[in-house]
Formats: sequence, C-alpha cells, structure tokens
Amino acid sequence: MMRTTWISRLLTKKTDLPVYWAAIALGLVGGSLSGCGLQKDIDVELPAYPPQLVVEAYLENGRIPRLSVSESGPYLAPPTLQVPTDVQVVLTQPNGRRDTLRYGPNIDRSTGKGYTHSGNRRLTARPGDVFQLEAYDTKGRRITGTATMPALVPIDTVEWKFDDKPGDQRRAYVLVKFQDPANATDFYRFQVHKGRLTEEAEVEYTPDDRLTNGQLVTLGTSYEFEPNDTLIVTLYHLDRPYYQFLQSVDDARGANGNPFAQPSGVRSTVEGGIGVFTVLSYQRRQVILK
Repeated sequence: MMRTTWISRLLTKKTDLPVYWAAIALGLVGGSLSGCGLQKDIDVELPAYPPQLVVEAYLENGRIPRLSVSESGPYLAPPTLQVPTDVQVVLTQPNGRRDTLRYGPNIDRSTGKGYTHSGNRRLTARPGDVFQLEAYDTKGRRITGTATMPALVPIDTVEWKFDDKPGDQRRAYVLVKFQDPANATDFYRFQVHKGRLTEEAEVEYTPDDRLTNGQLVTLGTSYEFEPNDTLIVTLYHLDRPYYQFLQSVDDARGANGNPFAQPSGVRSTVEGGIGVFTVLSYQRRQVILK
C-alpha cells in the first residue's frame, strides 16, 4: 500500500473547514440549551464539493522527476488516499521539451514517500531555470504550474555544543551559519533529521531575511541531541510561492481540530487544483556529535 504524504493527508481536509466549525458551534449551543430543557436538533446540510486534483511535485537537479497526483475529499470524509488512474502528466523543460511522465505508483526509498508518476531521465536544473507542469484527466480537470529554481545558498559551518550536565543527561544544540545574499528577499527552510531522512525532522522551521538581509545568518536548535547522534542538517533556499505554501500548511495544521482557531486554507503554488510544484535548491551536511 502506498504511504500517504503529509500534504495528501492535510489537503483532504481543506475544503469544508468553515462548515465544520459551524457544525461544532451548533453542537456547543445545542449542548448548552439541553441543560435548560430547550434542546432542539438541527440538521446541517453540508454543501457538496466536487473532488479536485491534488499534486505534490518537488524537482531536483540530477534526479529523475517524480510526483504524486491524488484527489481531495470532503472534510468529514475518512482520511483515505484517492489516486486517480487516468491522469496524464507533462513536464516542460527550460528548453521547451515536453516530457510525458509515466504512471506507476511506487515508493521513493530515499524519502519514504509515495509517487504516482515518474520520468525516464535525470533532470538538469540550474538556478534561474523555469519548468512548467500540466496534469489533466478524462473528467476535464486540469492543473498547471510554473516553478523557477532558486540559487544555491551554501552552508558556511555546522557547529554544536554540549551543556554541562553529567552523564546521560548531556544534550547539545546545533548551529548552522550561512551568508544571506544582499539586495533580495530570501526565504529558507531549515531541517535537522536524526539518523535518516525518511524519519520526521527533529527540527524544522522556515525563516526569511527581513531582519538579516545581506548578513551572516545563524540558525539553531535547543539542547535536544545526545552524544554520538548522527544528524543530517539541510538548508533550503526557497522561492516565494513555495515559502508561502509551507507557511499556509503550518497555519492549517494549527487550525485543524481547534474550535478556537481561525480556519486557514492551504495556499497552493498551482492553478486549477490543489498542491505544490517547486524546484528544490539545498545543501546538506551530515555530522556526528562527539
């Protein structure tokens, strides 16, 4: 069975958020009135939304392009992954060549994520290259997207320091330093994995350079790593649409299941459906905490 990705699980719960909170509010009111003998059952008729195509595509230089296409579902529906089998996917290269990706659901062993479509040749992507994506099915649904590869922002140093606690209580923090480019607005994603990339990141956040433009930037963690931990530290340089997508996903996750939070939708980087299409630009270091 294909492992669902985090975006697929989240996006199936996007469409009916306002209706869901309305239903919760009615339930709370009904519960209050029932204590006074004034309970009244109300049937809330939920609007029907047609399922949309959902795409999750991350291109990388030197790797075969792989992406997943699924379907969204109503908010109150069980969180099951719906994979349409009639979707055609075309990736347009910077030189104008159109490559049709083949359908074949599988698991990417390097990331642990499932995909539905893949190419036949490794991708060549340079900073500034523009790629286009088109996915369409026999029902007339069509998703399009454009993505530009950001320039690489290299890691300058990776440092760590242990606290003064004795024995098994010792913990270390990790610092990453890099030079932010001047005269531009830049967005980043900082991740620290323990052991393998297929596991959930121990640390992850997405800063920008509003206060550090053109400076030597330091990103760090708390005291949370043990002696001899093997860590994989990754610094992504993001384009604005992907950064806004990640921010909206965090907001939606925070609002999901919280009746006191403002409902928040995912800000897709594609048109005609839901999801993300981007070209990754990152540098990665592996360290052992000695």
